[in-house]
Amino acid sequence: MAEKDRYRLDKILANTGVGSRKEIKMVVKANRVMVNGVVVKNADMHVWLSRDTIEVDGKPVIYREYIYLLMNKPQGVLSATEDNHGQVVVDLLQPEHRLFAPFPVGRLDKDTEGLLLLTNDGQLAHELLSPKKHVAKTYYARVAGEVTEADGHAFAQGVVLDDGYKTLPGELQILHSGAESEIKLTIYEGKFHQVKRMFAAVGKKVMYLKRLTMGTLQLDKSLAPGEYRELTSQELEALGGK
Repeated sequence: MAEKDRYRLDKILANTGVGSRKEIKMVVKANRVMVNGVVVKNADMHVWLSRDTIEVDGKPVIYREYIYLLMNKPQGVLSATEDNHGQVVVDLLQPEHRLFAPFPVGRLDKDTEGLLLLTNDGQLAHELLSPKKHVAKTYYARVAGEVTEADGHAFAQGVVLDDGYKTLPGELQILHSGAESEIKLTIYEGKFHQVKRMFAAVGKKVMYLKRLTMGTLQLDKSLAPGEYRELTSQELEALGGK
């Protein structure tokens, strides 16, 4: 039997919302947990998900290893799991979702809104963030100054950032051009503050930034800033999750 199918009982129960490791020990001590119809005595015993049946208070436990959350990240919240000085995106999650210890896939600046994927699937996160994969990300921005076709041509060739790095070609769509322009920009890498630095390279400043897509994922327009939901099975399949 595959070793990857073998887990500690307390981990399984924690990930299904039964409680913390300490609370689970108390539940087990109270003879409330059964494996294959037998009362469990040790919370740290190992079970095989494909073979064993687990019950708590007579109700079957359905275990899943991974979680995938689509969030509309609000401004003022850090794309991190912890910070000593400010609120992080994990703080916005319900306890039953925090139990899975999800983390943000990539980062959005503190003042940037929009699509953010949180998961505990490290392999999927690596696939989405790997520079070799060139995963497309589309942003909406309001930019101080008149954005022109010349800017679009520059982005299509790749622009040199303030540290000398030349970006991969990006695709600029001008929605409105004026004293404050509105644009969509698709890029295929994720350098630090990249969209802001690309516009700085052509002499303009991003005033507002929102991520709309990442790979096959699209921001759910029904989600207010700070709200989130689990991915649908179709979204997960298209993304390559488990």
